[in-house]
Amino acid sequence: MVYLAAFIFGSIFGSFCNVCIYRLPLSKSIAKERSFCPSCKSPINWYDNIPLLSFVLLKSKCRTCGNKINFQYFLVELIAAVSFLSIYFIFGTSITTLLLLILSVFFIIIFFIDLKHYIIPNELTFPLMVIGFLKSFDPNLNKAIFPNYINSLIGGLIGYLIIWFIIFVYKKIRNKEGMGLGDAKLLAVVGFWFGWLSIPFTIFISSLVALIFVIPSVLNKSRNMASQIPFGPYIIIGSIVYVSFANEIKNILF
Repeated sequence: MVYLAAFIFGSIFGSFCNVCIYRLPLSKSIAKERSFCPSCKSPINWYDNIPLLSFVLLKSKCRTCGNKINFQYFLVELIAAVSFLSIYFIFGTSITTLLLLILSVFFIIIFFIDLKHYIIPNELTFPLMVIGFLKSFDPNLNKAIFPNYINSLIGGLIGYLIIWFIIFVYKKIRNKEGMGLGDAKLLAVVGFWFGWLSIPFTIFISSLVALIFVIPSVLNKSRNMASQIPFGPYIIIGSIVYVSFANEIKNILF
């Protein structure tokens, strides 16, 4: 019953994630307006706004205009629901769970905004940096994944400076922007939350996953090597892999 509650609670936050994903890039308020259909702008009634269920019952169509509802809405709610369930299943009732739930909500929003708009809003990364650093002063958190405040500070600085250095060198060589500072801030978030050791591992995994996804599109000529690539989602994937195996990684290295 508790796990079902975690799943449902996650899907509700997934619905909130969808609001943020749609409105933040457009500089719209996430609180003042009711949910509405992106196609016809008609307000959505509460019974058509039930996470996961409404998408299925409406057969992915708006009740008012009949236009297709983007599958992303269902996918985001499902990812959030599974994330909440998985985090609660692994860490139980704890402050660690609460922190990771907060991080998962922010990461889902960042993932889909960057994937579509190639931006990572400061409104998302700055609060995560602050939370990530402040939580490192609590000695009672899970030490397998969360660092102390010195490790956290070093991780945040290294995460930001590595991407900043890549941007600087690339611009000097190619005379144009490569990555964006949003990626630097996101990697700083990873460092503040999980310490300096997470940075090289996250960079390696994110680069590897990016290559796996990008190379096929280059080979079939749907994308060229100069095409813009949203790197934020890959950083998030890399950090999730690190957290999943943080204990094993530390045991191998130390």
